Amino acid sequence: MLSARSLFQEILDHDESYRLFCSIAASGESQGGWENARIAALVPESRRALAPRIVRHGADEDKHGRIFNALLKKRGLQPADVPPETDYTMLLEQQGIGLAHSRLRGEERLTERDIITYLAHSRITEQRASEQMRLLCRHFADHPDIGRAVRMISDDEDNHLAYCHEELLRLAREGHGRTIQRTMRECALAEIRVYRDVSLAVMDHMGRLLGWPRPKAAALAAGIHAVYAYERLGGWRRMVSLEMPERRDALGGRAVPEPEYA
Repeated sequence: MLSARSLFQEILDHDESYRLFCSIAASGESQGGWENARIAALVPESRRALAPRIVRHGADEDKHGRIFNALLKKRGLQPADVPPETDYTMLLEQQGIGLAHSRLRGEERLTERDIITYLAHSRITEQRASEQMRLLCRHFADHPDIGRAVRMISDDEDNHLAYCHEELLRLAREGHGRTIQRTMRECALAEIRVYRDVSLAVMDHMGRLLGWPRPKAAALAAGIHAVYAYERLGGWRRMVSLEMPERRDALGGRAVPEPEYA
């Protein structure tokens, strides 16, 4: 049976597939930490009040990267090289989504339009991250090896999503609503394509590591294409709605240190 639980359990039980999974996750989270740190350093003077929240966002992403690396270490595994076709963050940048890394490596201050781009991009990608971690929580919240990590990261991703909603609504009230909606739509349509391509690439690598028979690999690929078809027909709209979150000022405090994973 090709359920999400059975599929991930298979990946979890095999050292090499688990190694690849954690390595891909750690790389993406660490990249997100760097991006947020650079954005915080380059925030325009008009948005300096936002900088501590961006710093907190980046600190959380760094923490997640350490968590995935700690899970590898706990199992006696070394990080694997991340195949470029599975690098979600890099592929989004190549599609022109979010702020270019070449811009973030410089010292020129960002503009208000750049901040809208950053928050719109984060709104979309944090939606995806929140949904994925909730799925893992549903099946593995009590797992003796990864349960605590999954719960912790899921809670952080929900905070990040709430923060994006709140900040984008604040900007919309200031008159940026049309720009926000246009930017989020462009980002969502690009993200669902990248997510499809990355999912296919990850499943291809997992299938080879786990020796999946051709019919099973074909069924999983068909499922990924079906999800993309649903999202392309209208499922993407969930990624561009804005509503005031229940968690207000979700990133208003300092990142909570986690000694076990530091």
